Amino acid sequence: MLELGVKMLIAYLLGTLLGSLILGRLRGIDIRSMGSGNAGATNALRTQGKLFGFLVLMVDIAKGVIAVRWLPAAVLPFVGIDSELPREWLTLACGFAVIVGHVYPVWFSFRGGKGAATMVGVVAAVELRLLVPMLLCWFIVLLLTGYVSLATMLAGVALVIAVHVLEPDNVPLLSFCWLVTVFVVYTHRGNIVRLRAGKESRVRRLWLFRSRTA
Repeated sequence: MLELGVKMLIAYLLGTLLGSLILGRLRGIDIRSMGSGNAGATNALRTQGKLFGFLVLMVDIAKGVIAVRWLPAAVLPFVGIDSELPREWLTLACGFAVIVGHVYPVWFSFRGGKGAATMVGVVAAVELRLLVPMLLCWFIVLLLTGYVSLATMLAGVALVIAVHVLEPDNVPLLSFCWLVTVFVVYTHRGNIVRLRAGKESRVRRLWLFRSRTA
């Protein structure tokens, strides 16, 4: 249990290193005071431009990859390797912890992003096949509706469906995909309210079926 606790804590702390806030401080800005107030890549793109948004996205994806590719196998001083701890459960626990750290960063008053980019990094590192239906769903929904938030939530649903089709007997992975999808939907609860009220912002350049007056 020591290894599990320590590595989940490290994964959480890794998740707290938000690309938008770290890069924003180098610019002398706090992105949470701009645009939607969110510290994720979408708000970074909207308020600071393509390059800044891309760099934020890469940072947030990379920490998800590191948390599941490097951390579970790392031999830490005074911790070692617990032979009774299933590696797959440890990997997925670290994956979830890094997403939680991104959403609730202790260094930034627990005000972070919504976990989507870090989730992509985790999924890509755990099972690359699951990333294809997830991203395909995201792009299709974005093109049809213009809503990034709706695309992200439905991409999570696509992830759950994909894991049931591709890995129906993998209990750890099934559990993780359900948990992370519910969590990401929860982080978008404000967006759900705005969607229902018709007040959610759209990415109009990518919205294919917008009206000329929209």
